[in-house]
Amino acid sequence: MSLLARPARRRAVGLLGALVAVVATWTVAAPAQADDMRERQWYLDAMRADELWKVATGKGVTVAVLDTGVDSTVSELRGKVLPGHNFSDAGGGPGRVDEKDDERHGTNMAIAVAGSGADGGVKGIAPGARILPVKTGDFASFGPGPLIKGVRYAVDNGARVISISGGGPASGEEIAQWQAAVDYALGKGALIFAASGNTGSESFRDYPSTLPGVITIGALDTKGKVASFSDYGSHLALAAPGVEMPGRCSNDKTRYCAFEGTSHATAIASGTAALIWSAHPDWTANQVLRVMMETAGHVGEVPSKYIGYGSIRPAQVLLEGKGNPGDPNVNPLLAAQKQQQGASQSPTPQTSPSPDSTGASGTNGPDQETKKPESAARPVEGGFPLWGIAVSAIAVVAVVIGVVVAAGRRNRRA
Repeated sequence: MSLLARPARRRAVGLLGALVAVVATWTVAAPAQADDMRERQWYLDAMRADELWKVATGKGVTVAVLDTGVDSTVSELRGKVLPGHNFSDAGGGPGRVDEKDDERHGTNMAIAVAGSGADGGVKGIAPGARILPVKTGDFASFGPGPLIKGVRYAVDNGARVISISGGGPASGEEIAQWQAAVDYALGKGALIFAASGNTGSESFRDYPSTLPGVITIGALDTKGKVASFSDYGSHLALAAPGVEMPGRCSNDKTRYCAFEGTSHATAIASGTAALIWSAHPDWTANQVLRVMMETAGHVGEVPSKYIGYGSIRPAQVLLEGKGNPGDPNVNPLLAAQKQQQGASQSPTPQTSPSPDSTGASGTNGPDQETKKPESAARPVEGGFPLWGIAVSAIAVVAVVIGVVVAAGRRNRRA
């Protein structure tokens, strides 16, 4: 029996502060059995995943997860993880890269992409895809070197999609090395997705997310709003669900926790690319990216610095046949960026957005250039929050009051 818990995002100060933090982190995720994980995956329902999987599952596509490693022993990933490589010196060696993920971050990214849902666990958006684990270690400890090497290794070992849920600063020389690796991957016909970051800032720019050719992903919440923590800017390409994302807890792989971040959003976007590619194996990377951009949900002018070309909507491609794959040899993102640079400050003409299947068009307001909007676009075909929030909130508040009173009594007795 496992509980779905949410890890605290900041250090609480004092007893009352700690208890308030518990309320804030636990009320969004009511206790749940392991076999309830599929019910907790609100974004799969929003993306019409059960219908998508009748058309494609990601089979035949390898997704490289450049991260902290991937634990292939968890039930959701059995038989899905290929031999990988360890480019960090965090222990384990190349032969153990898939069994040495103490942080669970890389494991959760792999599950979000290709999890089978076995034993009531989390199911990935592309459950038929294969995972190539590339252990690059923590960026703060190892810098960009392992990631740069990992990009080249991934494409040389069959990965068509590269998912990077991390990054950081780089020197001039390192930026040149980064760009060379990105160009190498693009030349080999791969797609690179990278997280925008979680500071909620426009000024915070990481590598590789700011490099030309990298598909930078922002995060959306359960209502389709831009997540408050999601970094944004002109380099943003697409957005994907990144709030209330269930995964294996960092300190106990037998339990599940609710996570949020552009990391998960990047994994979902990467898995979506694999899903589309498996349905159209003859398409090039450029064509897969083009249909993702063309069918993305958005309101107002695009690209938006908050959601790029919009929120990913694979159902538009796989179920409704929308999106023109276009020229197989032209990268649509690079072409659009070049066009924008040439147009200087003149806005690029855009077609009017199409409402999603729910009829909602989003509320990306005219003030988006001066402040971050409350809502930028719906995530896909709709979304909904997790069940049990109100009941859990009442229960936890009661516990908080009881603990505070008990603590006060103990202090008086002392």
